[in-house]
Amino acid sequence: MALKDKYPITLYNTLTKKKEAFEPIHEDHVGMYVCGPTVYSNVHLGNVRTFMCFDVIYRYLMYLGYKVRYVRNITDVGHLENDADEGEDKIAKKARLEELEPMEIVQQYTNDFHDVLDQFNFLSPSIEPSATGHIMEQIEMVEDLIKNDLAYEVNGSVYFDVAKYDKKHSYGKLSGRKIEELMESGRMLDSQDEKRNKIDFAIWKKASPAHIMRWNSPWGEGFPGWHLECTVMSTKYLGETFDIHGGGMDLVFPHHECEIAQSVGSTGKEPVKYWLHSNMLTVNGQKMSKSLGNSFLPNELFTGDHKILDRGYSPMVVRFFMLQSHYSSTLDFSNDALTAAEKGFKRLMEGFKISKALTHENGDVNSELEEKVKATIDTLFITMSEDFNTAKGLAALFEITTMMNNFKAGNIKTSDLSKAVFDDLINHYQGFIVEVLGLQEEREGDTELVDGVIDVLIKIRQDAKAAKNYALSDKIRDDLKAVGVTLKDGKEGTEYTVE
Repeated sequence: MALKDKYPITLYNTLTKKKEAFEPIHEDHVGMYVCGPTVYSNVHLGNVRTFMCFDVIYRYLMYLGYKVRYVRNITDVGHLENDADEGEDKIAKKARLEELEPMEIVQQYTNDFHDVLDQFNFLSPSIEPSATGHIMEQIEMVEDLIKNDLAYEVNGSVYFDVAKYDKKHSYGKLSGRKIEELMESGRMLDSQDEKRNKIDFAIWKKASPAHIMRWNSPWGEGFPGWHLECTVMSTKYLGETFDIHGGGMDLVFPHHECEIAQSVGSTGKEPVKYWLHSNMLTVNGQKMSKSLGNSFLPNELFTGDHKILDRGYSPMVVRFFMLQSHYSSTLDFSNDALTAAEKGFKRLMEGFKISKALTHENGDVNSELEEKVKATIDTLFITMSEDFNTAKGLAALFEITTMMNNFKAGNIKTSDLSKAVFDDLINHYQGFIVEVLGLQEEREGDTELVDGVIDVLIKIRQDAKAAKNYALSDKIRDDLKAVGVTLKDGKEGTEYTVE
């Protein structure tokens, strides 16, 4: 039986507000779209957490045997300040402040985005389209919405008529917002005199004389609205209705709500079957924000160069830390939590290292142990198939890590398992660590040099013991322990671990 059939996925759908069985529109194929970054500044950890959640979902779907088309866009135009219909485009503003061309800003921060994700060992998406590469398609969708009497042009700008859309469809069904309440609470904006209602949103904006990024359109020179790009690019590459749309919880309203309205308004079809949203980051229990001084960039986390960090943490430790929490839960950064994650990561990777050295030997099978191993492998898949629960998945991996340590210590033997079960255990243990969770072995500095130096010191210590110079032998052991290297003497010689 195929893994995807043996371990069917259930997931929490933001649209229906309940867990549902995952049934792709096209058998064995999955289309997934995730809102990418607006490339006007360095990628922040909130972005990283969101993209990491969907990196793991992408990995797990493929591990189960699905063929996945994963589309994650680059927003390089149209995202205005404060997510409103007024103010400057975020990229154009940064370009003006730094006296650069907007596309220089786009290239600089797109490169930074990719560099950071590479450090965290993210897989590249199947397609990474940009908003500026799809201007014509966005203009065509605006024309469709006008033709369907759901958008109107005023002074070179085009707005989506939310009230008219709501009469036939339900605006707010994703976020739970009611149009009456939105009409009462909506902000008064400079363009209010242009709009029929203050909750209408721009799908095409007229460019002011000072606006740098502009394109010709049937309504004059302008640029597309932020919400429009994702609707256009997701439907272009995944079809008018596709399986999964993901993003951060902060995008549910208005961005994703507007995406639904635009898609339904232009095609008459619901665009997405399952909506998934990741939760926010906090630091020591507070929301991460620049104003509180508790926001830090990934590089600051790696180097420890930030006032709230005691020291730096490696990318794999941070990845492991993020995986300890379910994607829909808040994730709280603290020095204590990161330090604990570092220990957990090292323990897991030590088990991984042991697993690579094990070979199966024939012998009498321990049926009780074999059933326990099978159950643990099942648990690994079942927990991950239950709404991609990496926290519980890690717990199952640590059960297997204990088994690895028992194999090494001789408490259990590889011959206690049949070859088929042994192979399943090793393959899925390693597969989940590397292929699903995206973790990889890492050591700081020059590994070969460090290993060589420690080996020399172990040899000197052995010679000292042979010469009955126990004072020198103990000093080498104690000094190494003081810098994080623990020696362990055994029948086959001395082994060491690095903390």
